[in-house]
Amino acid sequence: MAKTPSTKLYDLVQSLSGSEKRYFKLYVSEHGKETSKYMQLFEALEGMDTFDEEKLKNTVYRNEIIESRKYSELKAYLYDLILKCLQAYDEKRSVDYKLKGILKSVHSLYRRSHFDDCLQLIQKAMKPAVKYEKFKVILELQDWKKQVYYARADIGSLDKELTSINQIESETIAQLQNLLEYKEIFFQLLIHLRKNPSGTVTKKSGGIEGLINHPLLEDERKALSHQALVTFHRIQTIYNFSKGAFIDFFKGSRQLIRIMESEPHFLKEDLSEYISALSNYAISSSLVKAYDQTFECLEKLRALKPITNDDATKIHRQYYTLKFHMCIISGEFNEGVNALEEHLRKVDKFDKQLFEKDSFLFQYFYIYFGAGNYDKALEYLNRWLNLPKRVERQDMWITSRLVNLILHFEMGNTLLLESLIRSTYRYLSKSDSLSPYENKVLSFFRESLKFQDKSQQKQALLELKTELGKEEYKKMRPRLFNVEAWFEAKIQNKAFSEIIKEQFVMEKSAFDLE
Repeated sequence: MAKTPSTKLYDLVQSLSGSEKRYFKLYVSEHGKETSKYMQLFEALEGMDTFDEEKLKNTVYRNEIIESRKYSELKAYLYDLILKCLQAYDEKRSVDYKLKGILKSVHSLYRRSHFDDCLQLIQKAMKPAVKYEKFKVILELQDWKKQVYYARADIGSLDKELTSINQIESETIAQLQNLLEYKEIFFQLLIHLRKNPSGTVTKKSGGIEGLINHPLLEDERKALSHQALVTFHRIQTIYNFSKGAFIDFFKGSRQLIRIMESEPHFLKEDLSEYISALSNYAISSSLVKAYDQTFECLEKLRALKPITNDDATKIHRQYYTLKFHMCIISGEFNEGVNALEEHLRKVDKFDKQLFEKDSFLFQYFYIYFGAGNYDKALEYLNRWLNLPKRVERQDMWITSRLVNLILHFEMGNTLLLESLIRSTYRYLSKSDSLSPYENKVLSFFRESLKFQDKSQQKQALLELKTELGKEEYKKMRPRLFNVEAWFEAKIQNKAFSEIIKEQFVMEKSAFDLE
């Protein structure tokens, strides 16, 4: 069997940001290789939409005889060259890399007995190391300081500064240990929630309470650094979300954003945690209907300048997920269509597979449905229905069957509707998902096939609305689609979007959170 060509080099080239690609080309030209095969290979990989090994070889070698060994060496060399370039790129922009560079310089100067220069660099590095809480670097710098005094037999300086050095080391070790312990709790909590989504206690896991009752979580003042404080609040927010304490989730998310924004220099180094925190704040504010804060988060996400390609992907994904959600619950479906079309124009920059998922396709369907573009809604609904079924999203598959009936009802597909009602009933019955709520809705659609006029339809809907308004049915309502608003739109002979807008205004005006 022929070996499948590796896409490692292609994946690396495709992952580079625009500025990184420009830097690489400048880097290559400075080393006199701009017309080499390395550059031809790079440009060929850069221009490929999908990896094609044969096409790549032909682009680089054209009419030349291709030697397999030399081609492999060419790819390996380019991979290493890109990595060296990226290291140089990061050294110009990242505090981590700058500090590592200084430590390398200290080592080189020390070996050549340039001790005064070593001490100057150590002093220069300490300020950013402390500012950015680079605890391991601080410890290494202090160790070098002692080594330099010892090497030049400067007992006077060692005697004068040893107490201060020891104090810095002790405080730094305490901060580092403190941060590591918070991170351990954070990761253990994530693992526990992934393994036990319900938060149930098992003999093996010991339960979520064992983690959240850790002494370090008793008070935020036990966090000895900014990073530890951020981790403390990240733990609290995901715990409150997991147990459904949405008010606490909202308040904790708001506090976390304030803490992160209070030290903006950290955000210039790494945006990933801030993007997640903003997303959580937006979700939490939406859950408690504090919509002004949700819109504020959207604006912050949109204004962020990504540092890495991963940042760009996360910002795009989180922004549009939240934007679509807000357009859906507020009834602003035309605005949603504009946002969706903008999103689809930009999505080519990212991995499209990230957006060919049930949650995104459902939002696409919902927006077009709310805007009255039923053909587009059907296109995305069918793509959604054709995705592989996942046990953990059973609620989506149940909802998909109901909205399929609603959509074809709106499109006037009476003949198809009759068949769909039967298949939906069979599907829900077979999967033990036919609740009394769904049974009532299916009964309405069966009866709708016999309606002679709008008055019969309205009467049936009024009776259905009254029945489903009973307490026993409330917990059975689909969370993902506002079926009641659709009923109301038909009863009042209004647009679905109009009813959603009215409900949104009422929810917003009724909400008050200190």
